[in-house]
Order: sequence, then C-alpha cells, then structure tokens
Amino acid sequence: MRVDMHQASYENVIPHLSFMGVNFLIRLTVPATGDELKSLKAGDKVLITGTIYTGRDAAHKRMAEAVERGEVLPVDLKGQIIYYVGPCPPKPGMAVGPAGPTTSSRMDRYAPLMMKEAGLRGMIGKGYRSEEVRRAVVDTGSVYFVATGGAAALISCSIKEAEVVAYEDLGTEAIWRFKVEDFPATVGIDSCGNDIYKLNESTYASVL
Repeated sequence: MRVDMHQASYENVIPHLSFMGVNFLIRLTVPATGDELKSLKAGDKVLITGTIYTGRDAAHKRMAEAVERGEVLPVDLKGQIIYYVGPCPPKPGMAVGPAGPTTSSRMDRYAPLMMKEAGLRGMIGKGYRSEEVRRAVVDTGSVYFVATGGAAALISCSIKEAEVVAYEDLGTEAIWRFKVEDFPATVGIDSCGNDIYKLNESTYASVL
C-alpha cells in the first residue's frame, strides 16, 4: 500500500511509520507485483514487510555460474528481493544479530544477470550502482533499495525469522530467507532509472 502525503490525512500516517527520525510514507508487502514496484520513485521512503533473501559476493558468484551453466538455482528468485548482507549471530530473543547492508557495487558484476535471467526484481544494499546495473533495473522493471549504513543493530529488529536455505557451506555468506516486518529502506534507483545519488548530485550542483 502506498500512502501519499498529498492525499493522505494525518490519521493515515500512523506514528510507528518512522525510523531514526525519518518518516516512512510507503508500505510495501513483498514479493510485490510489477505494478507496485513501478509505482515507487527514487527517494521514496519504504517499509518492507514479507519475505526477502540474502546474498553477498560468494553466493552471487555461485548463482551466476549456475545460471550460466543452465542449472536451476537452489532458490527461486523470480519476483524476489535480495538483501546484500551477511548477518551476525543472534543474541537471545533475536532472529539474527546486527545485519547492516554490504556495499552494493561488489555485486554489480552479477546483478544484471540475476535480474535478466533469474527474475530478481529487487536489491537492498548501500552505495552507488554501475550504469550497467541501472540499465538492467530499467529493462526488467526492478528496484534498487538503499538501507541505512551504520544501523545494523536497529535493522535487525525488523527481521523476525531467519533460516539458511542454500549454500550453507559459505557460512555467513550463505543464502538466508528472512521474514521482515517494517524493514526501513529508501528507493535508490527506480524502475525508470532515476538514481537518487545522481539526482542529489544535480541538486547540489545547481546551488553551488
């Protein structure tokens, strides 16, 4: 459900739609439909609820090699979101320990293949993406979300369940399935190719 501040009453923007002092105006249940993803715009603040998967360098390398060999992946990524994270061991009562985002550019060599061939439709990480990734986002109607770096412990509070579902031998870099509730993120690149990092550069340049 998208809550538009231009249309919503204050009653619709409920108090817990905030994180670290930032107001989050859009709730997204995942897996999301193509239309829901296409409705998101660069800079939108989103709270994600549902199932997401994890994967970092080692898992992406293994998946990419499997796709190139024509093999079936151990996890069906069609329409899914991958969070670039290697979670730390949990404390009692928690599903995972601190779970902050990995630098997304480390996955840039694999991301276009994952979107075009494996059906991946969302990525969560931090930092800039390559032009090749941005084009693949547009071509596939996908979205790149940015999670808050330095907030690993707080982000982990939104992860309610966690289990390893593939590549257990990779340890913390295995593929996990997370059940998340109100996971806070910002749309970094939308399905039209608008890039929040480039947009901000233009904004800053215009006032210098």
